[in-house]
Amino acid sequence: MKRQKRVLAIHDISGVGKCSLTVALPIISAAGVECSVLPTAVLSTHTGGFTGFTYRDLTEDISPIVAHWQALHLKLDGIYTGFLGSFEQIRLVGDAFSALADKDTLLVVDPVMADGGKLYTIFDETFPPAMKKLCSKADVILPNMTEAAFMLGEDYVEGPYTHEYVESLLHRLAREIPVKYIVLTGVHFDGEELGAALYDAAADDVKYILGANIPGSYHGTGDVFGSAFVGAAVSGRSMAEAVRIAVDYTVECIAWTKEAGTDIRYGVNFERYLGDYSRKLGL
Repeated sequence: MKRQKRVLAIHDISGVGKCSLTVALPIISAAGVECSVLPTAVLSTHTGGFTGFTYRDLTEDISPIVAHWQALHLKLDGIYTGFLGSFEQIRLVGDAFSALADKDTLLVVDPVMADGGKLYTIFDETFPPAMKKLCSKADVILPNMTEAAFMLGEDYVEGPYTHEYVESLLHRLAREIPVKYIVLTGVHFDGEELGAALYDAAADDVKYILGANIPGSYHGTGDVFGSAFVGAAVSGRSMAEAVRIAVDYTVECIAWTKEAGTDIRYGVNFERYLGDYSRKLGL
C-alpha cells in the first residue's frame, strides 16, 4: 500500500480570520496529504483589519516540540513555513529544518513580512535580511513582489510590470538565494491577469502562470495559494502544475468571496472549492 505523504506546516493560528494554519490544515489535507502543525503563536483574530486581538507567543514551545518529533523519527515529505514573528523564530525554524528534514523533504518558505510596498508594522528594515537567510535553506520560496525587492535591499516597484523587470528580479534573487525554485507572486502585466512567475534555477527557465485579476484586496490569499501549491507539489505534481492548480484555486476562491459579499477581514471563502481542488489532484 502506498504511504500517505506528510507535510509539517509551521505558522501562527488565528481563531477567526482565515489565514495561516486555519487555511493550511484543510487545504493540504484536501490534497490527501497529512498536515502536521507547529503553531508559532495563537491569536484571537489575524491582525489585518481587526483591533483588540489577543496574542500568545509560542516561541518557547518550538524547540521542545521539534526535539520530541526528532525522537519519533518522523518522516516528513515537506515542511512549509509562513509568518514568523521574530528573529528567534526564524532561527528556531532553521534549526527545525536541520533536525527534521532529510534529503527527500521539500522545504518551502513563504517569507511573509510585507505587501503593497510596505513591511508589516511589527518589522523593521533589519528583518528582510534575516528572512533571506532562512530562504537560503529552502528548496522553494514563495515571495510576493514586495518581499522579493526587500530581500534584495531594493525599493518596491509598483506594477504593472514588464517581463524584463520580473525576469531581472528573479535572476537577482537566484544569485543571492541559492534555491531550486522561486515562485514569485503578484505578477501582472496589465489589469486583466494576475498570478505567478515560476523560476527553475537549474534550467534557468521562467514560466508565467496567470489567472483572472479580480479587483479588490483580500486577506489570506497568499496562504491559500501557498497551501494549495504545497499540497499539489508534495502530491507529486510538477512545479508548474502545482503553481497552475494553486493560481486557479485561489482565483476561484476570490471570485466566490466577491460574489458573496463576504467581509474581506475574514479571509476568502476557500471552503466551497476544496472538492474541486481535490479532484484536480485526482482524488
